[in-house]
Amino acid sequence: MTGSAEGAERTPGRLAALLIDASAEAISAAGGHAGGVYLRSRTPGLLRLAVLEGLPGPLFTPWWRLHVDRPFPVADAYRLGVEVVLPNATETMRRYPQFAAGLPFQFGSLHVPVAGGSTVFGVLSVLRPSASDSTELLSARERMARLAEELGAELEKLADGDASVVSWEGGPVCVRPPAGRPPSGRLGRFSWDPATGAVTADERLNLVLGRAAGEADGTVEGFAQALAPGDAEPILAALREAAGGRSPALPLYAHGADGALRLVEVWGPYDDPARSGAATVRGVVLDPGPSTVADAAADLLPDGVFCLDRLGAVVYANPRAAALLRRPRTELLGRPLWEGVPWLNQPAVEDHLRGALLSPEPVHFHVRRPSTHEPEPAAAPPFGGDWLALSVYPGPDFLTCTLRPGHRMADSPSGLPDAHASPEPVGAPSLSPLYRPIVLAIALTEAVTARQVSAVVMRELLPAFGGRRLAIYLLQERHLYLAWETGFPKGFLAPFEGVGLDARLPGVETLTSGRPLFFDSMQQLADAYPGIALDATEGARAFLPLIASGRSVGSCILGFDRPRSFSTEERTVLTAMAGLIAHAMEKARRYESEAALARGLQQALLPRRLSQHPLMETAGRYLPGTQGMEVGGDWYDVAAAGDGMALVIGDVQGHGVQAAATMGQLRTAVRAFAVGDRPPDEVMSGTNRLLIDLDSGLFASCCYIRLDPATGLAQAAVAGHLPPLLRRPDGRTQVVDLPGGVVLGVDPQARYPVAELRMEPGSVLALYTDGLVERPGTDIDDGISALRVALARAGAPAARAGARSLAGVADRLTARARHTPDRPDDIALLLATRRAAPPHRK
Repeated sequence: MTGSAEGAERTPGRLAALLIDASAEAISAAGGHAGGVYLRSRTPGLLRLAVLEGLPGPLFTPWWRLHVDRPFPVADAYRLGVEVVLPNATETMRRYPQFAAGLPFQFGSLHVPVAGGSTVFGVLSVLRPSASDSTELLSARERMARLAEELGAELEKLADGDASVVSWEGGPVCVRPPAGRPPSGRLGRFSWDPATGAVTADERLNLVLGRAAGEADGTVEGFAQALAPGDAEPILAALREAAGGRSPALPLYAHGADGALRLVEVWGPYDDPARSGAATVRGVVLDPGPSTVADAAADLLPDGVFCLDRLGAVVYANPRAAALLRRPRTELLGRPLWEGVPWLNQPAVEDHLRGALLSPEPVHFHVRRPSTHEPEPAAAPPFGGDWLALSVYPGPDFLTCTLRPGHRMADSPSGLPDAHASPEPVGAPSLSPLYRPIVLAIALTEAVTARQVSAVVMRELLPAFGGRRLAIYLLQERHLYLAWETGFPKGFLAPFEGVGLDARLPGVETLTSGRPLFFDSMQQLADAYPGIALDATEGARAFLPLIASGRSVGSCILGFDRPRSFSTEERTVLTAMAGLIAHAMEKARRYESEAALARGLQQALLPRRLSQHPLMETAGRYLPGTQGMEVGGDWYDVAAAGDGMALVIGDVQGHGVQAAATMGQLRTAVRAFAVGDRPPDEVMSGTNRLLIDLDSGLFASCCYIRLDPATGLAQAAVAGHLPPLLRRPDGRTQVVDLPGGVVLGVDPQARYPVAELRMEPGSVLALYTDGLVERPGTDIDDGISALRVALARAGAPAARAGARSLAGVADRLTARARHTPDRPDDIALLLATRRAAPPHRK
């Protein structure tokens, strides 16, 4: 980065150029069809998609922003600093089900962190055709790793000591991918000097514009007018954006004087070595020239044919396609499909186009065209009009689309179109366009109990599909038990509680067969299962099997108020949703069983009572977190240490059984060292080596204080833990700044210095874990300061009963946490006070 203001202003342009070049090379190196670069943003923990190459940005807006804690491959690559290789959709679904649910198509992907020095700037990602396994991608991985390393070095230079320069705000720059073959037509180049206004074109571009060699326009406005008389303004806007260091959306399509579609791309600004300090904007113009034989032949086809580039812009449309889409060809060419044909701007069409862009298989679907007398919707089709059959055939550079009149029929029970079926009734909208799997998938990542999963399904799935009733049954010992229900008459589901797998009921048979069952009406359900109990409605029912990784989990029932049919797309989406629900329920079961085990383990490991001393009083409090496992590795203890007492508090990283078990081992080790009256530094060093030898992959913080109650002299050793607080008898309360070593479990040679402090009679010493002082979005020092003030107030002498009780002080310090329903972490607190020695009697 240069020191001048002009250099700083041009940094965004140079940054985008670096990212675009790296993305193009990575796509080529990995044999991909699309890719891009995520960069960190100014918002902590948030990555933004800076460059998207080969895919239209508007179709992928849910992926423009990504938090580093999300279970997505880009987030893991950034947070962990490792390559993430997903050779195919199967491996993607296994490792990242939420990511796979949002893009449920047949493709593989590679994600490589981009780092310069000790700074991770972002992630380089490529989407490519599926491979059988990771071994096929070894060469691609090596080449992408080199590219990421080179890009990281360039970004480090650009940052020039200020890493905040290399960050991204806003949406991505969308660019065309590297062409799979040389472009047809005439390619010309030009440059523009914003300082002088001079535009220089090469000989081929002059030929395209019909000008003599060396002939120049007086202004950039004249050049844009000559290039595209009807589209001069967008070209001028792009040139000015590039001159200002902002990357314009690429590519631009413009119509020449003869109506032919021209492709224009611009970049810059670039330093001109021939003119010190000057910068130019450069560009290329691709003119396809006269229509090819293939285009001329396609113009005569009876079906509609149009082509989209990899960014979704229409680059060709035959007369029949224009007629079926009810748009003049001049309004289609060069514009994104969803802008040229607004009634195609709907979620269902977006999903199909994403599928064609990401996987090699053609996509076939129906879309409803509005009636000519109806106003055109902004984003969703009306439910009148007629049907068009649309097929999309993927290609390396273009999507070829065919279009013909058609009518969408209700699907038969077999799932195949029924030629004698009636079209869906007007006013009964298709359900699948209204819902995308990513919505439910992301919501389910936050649910960790069966009730939370059920609540998410009720909140996200039912409204999207127009359902009014939901029942979720879980399998236990070959019987189904109701886990959640809503919308059914009171007591209606009671007779089905605990039914065995031999019962002939649709909720049972959908699970035992693994096939979803759909009934357009209650009458259809009654015909299939004579004698089954029915509620008062006549609506449709869907019975979905909940199966996760081949294991039976349960079944899900969706109820609708009115009869309706289920299309093939709707059945597919609902079945996919059932798989997501099943995986979430299976995860919830594991969490709940592990949580019960961990809670029991921790109850057994935490001290039931604290060691006593005539000159000391102690009080401890432990509050489990209320998110996730609800059990962590926080602990406290008081143990005899020779003629003194040992005060201990610690925090093992993580939650669950492993964290609780590791906590128990460390507590036992520290207590053993204390009983042997080992010096505090030896206690920390010995416990550190023990944790490393356990090879649990966890680390822990700890504070160990040996106090002599008779003299008040204390010796302390700290391993990465928060500083204690000391309240003196006069009410003055301070943070005790102790020297410390690294956390336990990291460095086998770590040293832990010993510090001394003195407790006067009546003083209160407070040891605590971060759950008590850490708040999202605030500095932990502010939390420690707030605890210091609270200790000063809670421990102040007062006339009210219990004011001097140490247990009462502990309760007051944890009162707010106890009444907070959503605690992200465990809380441990240990208080100790020293009593005055009784007067010596002669």
